[in-house]
Amino acid sequence: MSSSSSCCCGCFRCCCALFACLFTFLFSIGFTVLIYWAIFQPHQIRATVGSATITGLAVTNGSVVSYRLNVTLDIYNPSLRVGIYYDTLDADLRSHGASLGGASAASPAEFYQRRKSWKTVNVEFDGTGSGVGVPVGDAGELEKEIGLGSVSLEVAVDARVRYKFDGVRIRLKPKVWCSLTIPVKPDQGRAVSGALASGDRCSVKY
Repeated sequence: MSSSSSCCCGCFRCCCALFACLFTFLFSIGFTVLIYWAIFQPHQIRATVGSATITGLAVTNGSVVSYRLNVTLDIYNPSLRVGIYYDTLDADLRSHGASLGGASAASPAEFYQRRKSWKTVNVEFDGTGSGVGVPVGDAGELEKEIGLGSVSLEVAVDARVRYKFDGVRIRLKPKVWCSLTIPVKPDQGRAVSGALASGDRCSVKY
C-alpha cells in the first residue's frame, strides 16, 4: 500500500472518530435536556385580558383611525418547578386584520415570573396625533361597529422567554392572541370611548 493511501485511511479514521465524538456529545446534551424537561415539566403560559379602556376612538377621512387604548393582561405560569424570564414583549393592535400600530409602552417590559404565579402587564397603544392610516375597507368596518356601539379588536403579543429549571435555560418565543369586544359610547365630537372590565382567555402558541 502506498504512503498516500495510508495517509488517506488515517485521515478517514480520524474524521470518523471526530464525528462519533461530536455525535455522542450532542446526543448527551439533548438527552440531558429531555430528562430535565420531563422531570420539571414546564407548561406553556396562560393569558387573560384583565381590562381594556379605549378613548378618543374615531375614523376620519375614510381611512385614518385615532385612538388611545390601555390593556391589562394577566399572565399565569402554571409550571410546578420552572420559573420564566420575560426578555421582551412586542404587542400589535389589529382591527379586522389591519394593523393599528404597535404598543407605545409595556409595563413591566422585562420581568421574572415564579412558578405557579400570576403577573399583570399593562400595555398601552397610542394612535393619537396624526392617527393611523388603514385600508378604506377595514376603516369602514370599524366605523360601522362604532355606530352599533361595540368594536372588535385584537391584541397580538410576541414574547421572548427563557424557561429556567435548575441550571438549564430554554429560550422560546410564545405568541399570545387576545380578542377584545369593547362597548363604546359618544365621547366628544365624532370620537367614542369605552371600557371592558374583563375579557376571555387569550390563545397562546409556541
